[in-house]
Amino acid sequence: MLQMDRKPFLEEYEKLIVRMNTPRVMIDNAGCVDATRIMIDSARNDGILLEAVQVLTDLNLSIKKGYVSSDGRWNMDVFHVTNLDGNKLTDDSIINCIEQSLGTIDNTRSKSIDGMTTLELTGTDRVGLLSEIFAVLSEHNCDVAESKVWTHNGRIAAIIHLKDCDSGSPIEDSEKIDRIEARLKNVLNGDNDIRSAKTSVSLAVTHTERRLHQMMFADRDYDRSPVIKTHARYSPMVSVQNYSEIEYSVVNIQCKDRPKLLFDVVCTLTDMQYVVFHATINTRQDVAYLEFFIRHIDGSPISSEAEKQRVIMCLKAAIERRAPEGVRLELYKPDTPGLLANVTRTFRENAMNVTQAEISTKIGMALNIFYVTDTIGNPVDSKVIDSVMQRIGSCYLRVKELPLMYHQKAESYEQNTGGVGGAVLFSLCGLLRRNLSNLGLMKLYS
Repeated sequence: MLQMDRKPFLEEYEKLIVRMNTPRVMIDNAGCVDATRIMIDSARNDGILLEAVQVLTDLNLSIKKGYVSSDGRWNMDVFHVTNLDGNKLTDDSIINCIEQSLGTIDNTRSKSIDGMTTLELTGTDRVGLLSEIFAVLSEHNCDVAESKVWTHNGRIAAIIHLKDCDSGSPIEDSEKIDRIEARLKNVLNGDNDIRSAKTSVSLAVTHTERRLHQMMFADRDYDRSPVIKTHARYSPMVSVQNYSEIEYSVVNIQCKDRPKLLFDVVCTLTDMQYVVFHATINTRQDVAYLEFFIRHIDGSPISSEAEKQRVIMCLKAAIERRAPEGVRLELYKPDTPGLLANVTRTFRENAMNVTQAEISTKIGMALNIFYVTDTIGNPVDSKVIDSVMQRIGSCYLRVKELPLMYHQKAESYEQNTGGVGGAVLFSLCGLLRRNLSNLGLMKLYS
């Protein structure tokens, strides 16, 4: 009789455990004037903050404010979010996706690329390097389906998802993979840098952008002198203080706000084995103010001045890695074998340096995004951009964005060269206006 009574009790207890460990998500569009409020509460889980931020950033949402508390045995995270246009979320499909994704966070989520062979590359960056990498892959009959490339402080990290051009299948020939790796390592070692290049075939399914952070962190890009000076709008101010009375280390960050900023910071703290117990996130106009109360995973605060400086350097590097440098070019063209090799070779032949790249293909079309500068990080001459667009096809390659750096550099050039920089800026802006006009996004005025 006693055993019969215990069974319903055990079932209810198991249900309680499931409810406690399943995040509860509430989405409120009425309580905030200019943003949608998302509240997540669950049993304590040191990885849940990163997972929540990853879900929101993968949906291209902008986090305007946030409050995090996970002391004791319970997590409570609140985020005020908008879409990239700065509006509240009204699309039911997006709201449902948020509820389902956040409600099933388990700290193991990752984006898997099925049917692909994944290459991970790190090495010393130089002008034309990306062209050489894609040329090697093209020579070996490899099709680049997706890729992300970051550069920072003279280093490069790339994750490339490949398939065989003929079969469309993953590359399973181990000898072919060995040949590709050997060739790429030679390319990456082109300047005989004492830091050895690294190439590997990855079977892991870690989130791509988190993996790029991990690769550059392992490559110690954070303690190198920058080859190209970071522009003031992206130079973060970071401080770390210990408060013995509460046994926390407090990290404060102030920098230019941008999409995925919070993800980059939380990702780095997590991978450095720190736990965020409390945090506040606030943005005013285009400036972000972030504060984190952290400890090591063993519960102790930061213990030395050297460790403080390392945290500061690593967080600055994490913020700067994604900050785009240069003109944003978008290529939308039918995908053909060797397309990337040809496009990046054209960049190289015109002394254009790719600082970031994002490659994707869908239904036979390639959508590739490149940020480009000249060989020393200055604005690319407008005539060079015009020439490259004509060679690749102005209907396929478009100027999509002129970062603020061009305005800043133009002002500097005007002061030092009597207005030459202003003429370059005017011409570049003309390129942008023409392209936007071609897309039907801007009317040309005489």
